[in-house]
Amino acid sequence: MVKRIKHSLEYLIDKSSRNKTSEAEENLLGNFALSEYQNAEWDEVSMGNSDEVSKNIYNGIQLRIVKKKRFNPYLKYMAAASILFLAGLGFFFKPGIAAEKQLSFKTSSIPKSIKLSDGSKIYLAANSSFQYPEKFNGSERKVSLLKGNAFFEIAKDKKHPFIITSGEVKTRVVGTSFHIQMSKSKCEVIVVTGKVNVTSKGQSVDLVPNEEALFESQKLTKLLADKSFLVNWYSTDLTLNQTTLKQVITILQYKYGVSFQYNNEQVLATPLTVFIKKDAALENVLEQINYITNLKFKVYGEIVKVD
Repeated sequence: MVKRIKHSLEYLIDKSSRNKTSEAEENLLGNFALSEYQNAEWDEVSMGNSDEVSKNIYNGIQLRIVKKKRFNPYLKYMAAASILFLAGLGFFFKPGIAAEKQLSFKTSSIPKSIKLSDGSKIYLAANSSFQYPEKFNGSERKVSLLKGNAFFEIAKDKKHPFIITSGEVKTRVVGTSFHIQMSKSKCEVIVVTGKVNVTSKGQSVDLVPNEEALFESQKLTKLLADKSFLVNWYSTDLTLNQTTLKQVITILQYKYGVSFQYNNEQVLATPLTVFIKKDAALENVLEQINYITNLKFKVYGEIVKVD
């Protein structure tokens, strides 16, 4: 029955385009198209604006007509209605096929977080950029970390794996939490909970908590993670007890998206205890370190100089 209706519709549209239909057939097509157009439910998200779609199809049909002929005033409705009709029969707009509307999320000097449509939460470091769909469609949930660093808390969904592209690295998970730290020279994926698969350049590693993948110089390596990184320092206050300045600087680089410059590397071994509030400004943290160490940290855009 469905095949017969589809073929009849195609036959009449083809016949009309060749100016071979009778007046009764033209009226039948026009009435059918207008009825379908008025009664159909149009999905604006996946199919676009109905008026724009019908207008574009209408204009496209006009461009294909070489010889002048009488043009049914309902043809623009017919075009949109035909899409809706065939969509209802399963010929177009299958789940996962419709394009996902992409959104951008950027941070400046302060880390921020965002909740995605599937319930996943992304904590973006300062000076970072993230791209994601307004709503996930299809069999996979795909996003991109375009710049900087982030902590991911992914909502569990075994049927729809979550895939993050960060430069030349792809990270695939089902439901877990982990860091991705990306710079021009390398990319690190550090797992806090769950299981993670990381691939790049034909290389692949599987990670569990306390492990990290390092992609550097076109090589993907599995390593043990630094314990300081096994926490979401974007959403919780962080106390670093009797650690080295080097470890503190490393975390500050990831959290605030800055790089440190120093003339004397020996200062990196300086021991200290630092308390970092989750929403603290970088300048406030550096003031605390200045007081403890008697060093002078100054911020110049995305560079921090140590005197």
